[in-house]
Amino acid sequence: MGSTSDKIKGMANEAAGNVKQAVGKAVGNPSLEVEGAVQERKGEAQQTLGKAKDAVKKGVDSV
Repeated sequence: MGSTSDKIKGMANEAAGNVKQAVGKAVGNPSLEVEGAVQERKGEAQQTLGKAKDAVKKGVDSV
């Protein structure tokens, strides 16, 4: 997977996780809140991976 797709999927997972957390809190469903938090962290990790791939690519391109 390329760096851009990692970052896009990460942003989508992070947004979906935030929505799940809000809905879980609103309806009093702690498991949905936790599921949302996990998905948000997954999204953050995907974005970090995409940024790392960009950094590596820039380093290789400058050699």
